Amino acid sequence: MPGCAGPRAFLWATIKDFQTGSTCTCIPPADGCLQWFVSWLGCAAPPLLQICDLHVWYSLLGAEQREKHYQARQGFGDHHGGVTGARTYFYADEAKCDQHMETFLHCIDASSGSSEDGFSAIKLTALARPQFLVRFSEVLVKWRRFFHQMAAEQGQAGWAVLDTKLEVEKLQESLANLGIVSKAESQQWFTAKNVGTSGTVDLLDWNSLFDSRTKLSRPLLLPNRKTGQLEPLLSRFSEEEELQMKRVLQRMDVLAKRAMEKGVRLMVDAEQSYFQPAISRLTVETQRRFNRSQPIIYNTYQCYLKEAYNNVTGDVELSRREGWHFGAKLVRGAYMEQERERAAQMGYEDPINPNYEKTNEMYHRCLDYVLEEIKHSRKASVMVASHNEDTVKFTLRRMMELGIHPSDKKVCFGQLLGMCDQITFPLGQAGFPVYKYVPYGPVNEVLPYLSRRAQENRGFMQRANRERDLLWKEVKRRLLTGNLFSH
Repeated sequence: MPGCAGPRAFLWATIKDFQTGSTCTCIPPADGCLQWFVSWLGCAAPPLLQICDLHVWYSLLGAEQREKHYQARQGFGDHHGGVTGARTYFYADEAKCDQHMETFLHCIDASSGSSEDGFSAIKLTALARPQFLVRFSEVLVKWRRFFHQMAAEQGQAGWAVLDTKLEVEKLQESLANLGIVSKAESQQWFTAKNVGTSGTVDLLDWNSLFDSRTKLSRPLLLPNRKTGQLEPLLSRFSEEEELQMKRVLQRMDVLAKRAMEKGVRLMVDAEQSYFQPAISRLTVETQRRFNRSQPIIYNTYQCYLKEAYNNVTGDVELSRREGWHFGAKLVRGAYMEQERERAAQMGYEDPINPNYEKTNEMYHRCLDYVLEEIKHSRKASVMVASHNEDTVKFTLRRMMELGIHPSDKKVCFGQLLGMCDQITFPLGQAGFPVYKYVPYGPVNEVLPYLSRRAQENRGFMQRANRERDLLWKEVKRRLLTGNLFSH
């Protein structure tokens, strides 16, 4: 229907350099509403890297001291056998990451050319070596768990993240008694960051003491909960790995600046849970810089994770304190089978919610929290990336109750190209910002990504049958009315 508010293009970038002479275009049809076409030129060139797949195994010194969740495991390194398996991409040098950055720049340009307010998605496993992300994730998780260990000693075990507050005096005494730092040294920590002035320290304050833009190789000892012995927070974190940290932040800065210039918003994809702490931390660092006046950078939250709500609420609170715009994409999650298999084989707690119903509850809980934030602060935005009709209905109902209008453009919706058009098009025609995700590349490379989306959406075949029935009903209606080729 000419003039209606239809789905926009959302270009999903691959993570390898463009083929020589290849282009990717996303072209709106004349009526700007119903269809998007993706064309590839130069198909004879080498294949692109699989869009969404990155597992990595590697050998690290001191692996016996690592949390099992963040240990490398060869058995999960290379799953070429099935389309849903994850593949190994071990970057030999930083130049490969720079090539990936150039691909993302092309994608941002393409998104800008297809929509006034488009999105482009990037993956940090393309911009940083995966083995570095696993190690950095280990560091962040150890630092956070040590905070909770101190909280338990102060009688706050099991408290909600934002309710947990350590008394500074007791914390300094504990650090000194454990032999980590002297009381004078810990006082310098808090003074330099202006933390603990209220007499307490919460997790956000604690995390601020560990600045990802500062040197990571300096020795810092934390107690091992099992052995009681002090061990390095970082095991041989080298100067080269510090440079990797700086380089990935520089690449993200380059992409964010291009996105701002082109009027494109940048979404950082969520990945496997053993990468995710590092990915989220690096994304927040970029949000701090570029989301001052509007949400340019969006972080992705996987609601099948047990800790999803803590992650969302913590980042929202951080954005409040620091005064930047919170941007989020909410998904259910795409790596459930891999995550559970890995947890079972390596002997750590399954990070995934126990069933689909609990994941739905988590999704709606996280979404409702962000919608409340939008109502009260207007400095938050969210993409509801879901093929679930109940979730879309829940969102529309809560928007109405909270007085959030579609024209505010604080809430948008997203579905995959070719999936759940019976959700996408009515939303667009009703004036809601709605986007179609467009994965692109050779079919054999894109298929694993699409198959995981089908796994992620358990009711996909039922919805596909319903969509078929709706389409057939519309065809019959047009035949009967003599308007087969009209809208």
